[in-house]
Amino acid sequence: MTRTLEKTTTPEAPSLAHRLRALLFGRSAAIIALLVVVWIIASVSVENFNTPNTLYFLILDVFPVLLIALPMTFIIITGEIDLSVASMVGLSSVTIGALFQAGVPVPVAIVIALIVGLAGGAVNGFLVTTIGLPSLAVTIGSLALYRGIAVGILGTTAITGFPEMFGDLVKDRLFGRGTAIPGILIVFIVLAIIAIVLLHATSIGRSTYAIGLNKEASLFSGIDAGRLKFWFFVASGVVSALAGAFWTLRYDSARGDNAMGLELVVVAAVLVGGVSIFGGRGSLVGVIAGVLVIGALRSALRLADVSSDVINVATGLLLVVSVIVPSIISAVTGFAERRRAAAAAS
Repeated sequence: MTRTLEKTTTPEAPSLAHRLRALLFGRSAAIIALLVVVWIIASVSVENFNTPNTLYFLILDVFPVLLIALPMTFIIITGEIDLSVASMVGLSSVTIGALFQAGVPVPVAIVIALIVGLAGGAVNGFLVTTIGLPSLAVTIGSLALYRGIAVGILGTTAITGFPEMFGDLVKDRLFGRGTAIPGILIVFIVLAIIAIVLLHATSIGRSTYAIGLNKEASLFSGIDAGRLKFWFFVASGVVSALAGAFWTLRYDSARGDNAMGLELVVVAAVLVGGVSIFGGRGSLVGVIAGVLVIGALRSALRLADVSSDVINVATGLLLVVSVIVPSIISAVTGFAERRRAAAAAS
């Protein structure tokens, strides 16, 4: 009797074959198609969009979003959210700048900033998984806390003058100046491969989907949801700190207000990429395509001399649409299925 109950309540995470079909024919394929359409329209209608330099700067612009979107995908699939990521970018930047100003070598300062990111992510994870507080409330609070610490350390001043070799390290092009791909992209490719394998080909990924689909049922199947979520928040903190190091060295500027508002772009990209805000659904391939869609759109609008306010409005509209449209589709699909079931029963 007990075994029968467990079988009926245990969530079934998507099989590998199901995930492959979803990848080829589902939301991820639609996002990739949208990326192609956006790119073609921008190439035709916006002057200088389809050039190697535009692609190079587009990749540099979206690089922090690509990085942070990896752990954010895991967090949102489990039904949680982390809104403190941009503040951690700023706090990491300030940490590196303050340590560099005190005479600490840049590599050591970056390592310490990553430890700060780990600690910040651990605080979020502890409050959500051990204390049981809602992640939305926790990370809104840590958003203000981490940004406040960052601004409190440096105020409105900026620390500049980092060694040129470190700036070149994050900005140099792969295989020389004739290419459009920055070498730093290799860091993302390595992390993305690891994340894709974890999410789509391991028990960690299956557990992640199961938690998002039905948290209570996943507990009956022996999944330690709290531990997984905790480490996802830790990963989010560390990766956000890494993005802060990139931001600092790219712009040669450590400021407390660096990356202000970046959390909106990251969440929008993840949701546009097909991850359900309610958890349990999504793929990293779709998320990466979603980041590039938003990056291409923002780049095209900037080249067309559109104001930053309008660009932010466009990003916000994408976020709203990405939440509403899947819900409408799900409601219509459910209604059609109920109609078919009722017709078959009659």
